[in-house]
Amino acid sequence: MFYKAAESKNFPSYIYFSFIKTISKYLSLIKFSHTIFALPFAIIGYCLAIRPGNVAFNWFKLVMVVLCMVFARSAAMAFNRYIDRAFDAKNPRTAIREIPSGTIGSFSAAVFTIICSVSFMLCTYFINHLCFLLSPVALLVILGYSFTKRFTPLCHVILGIGLALAPVGAYIAVTEKFALLPVLFGCVVLFWVSGFDIIYALQDEEFDRNNNLKSIPVFLGKKNALRLSEVLHFLAACLVAAAYFTGQFHWVYIIGASLFTALLFYQHTLVKPHDLSKVDLAFATTNGIASVIFSIFVCADIFIF
Repeated sequence: MFYKAAESKNFPSYIYFSFIKTISKYLSLIKFSHTIFALPFAIIGYCLAIRPGNVAFNWFKLVMVVLCMVFARSAAMAFNRYIDRAFDAKNPRTAIREIPSGTIGSFSAAVFTIICSVSFMLCTYFINHLCFLLSPVALLVILGYSFTKRFTPLCHVILGIGLALAPVGAYIAVTEKFALLPVLFGCVVLFWVSGFDIIYALQDEEFDRNNNLKSIPVFLGKKNALRLSEVLHFLAACLVAAAYFTGQFHWVYIIGASLFTALLFYQHTLVKPHDLSKVDLAFATTNGIASVIFSIFVCADIFIF
């Protein structure tokens, strides 16, 4: 078939559509759309660093920060799919994923992970020396998360820590130093992500229990897991308020913070222990919108005032 396509006038189109199909497979493998969770917080960290009176805006560093986010998250997701491929194949909910379904080979996923990890470290090298030195630590956290479900129900917190590096790392990329405010936003991400990952894990509570995998829903049960998720999101809201006072923000920030907090708690009206039909709406849609809206208002407040 390939040779017939090569001999035809449509060979360039064949190559083009094959390339697009391959790209779409890998984008699906890493759930590229979920980059929307942490990337806006990386932008917040970057904007805090170039706040008027601080460091000057730099297009190159902004691009490097975005690429770091994309490569780091792509490496983490691909590695997670590679490590969990046997479990995914047994779970009816995940059996259609790329590796168990045969769409992407496990070796290809492993190579993709290595390429993304090396690309991440290369980007940090071009940012500054401190980022490059810290890049192995970041990779250890985001890749190591994939193993945690095998031995601790706190795996959701480890995921939160991995994404919490986004605003802190972006700030360091520009300033080459730590500061309290980006750390506060990192803690917001920690509690926010841990909370909604618990909601997502409700879907696999029975499967995880039967396969000796750890999670908060397995450890506490669905009802108590949801209560803990609410507590974590309450703490995230408290830290959003703390960041307001620490960063000396204004009314624009208050609007964004109010919308973010409202969406945080709105998702808890969608999911019940006996009804998980709206988990995807609560997990992906609501949290994605919350992250984007919050970052827009925070960054607007930074540059308006």
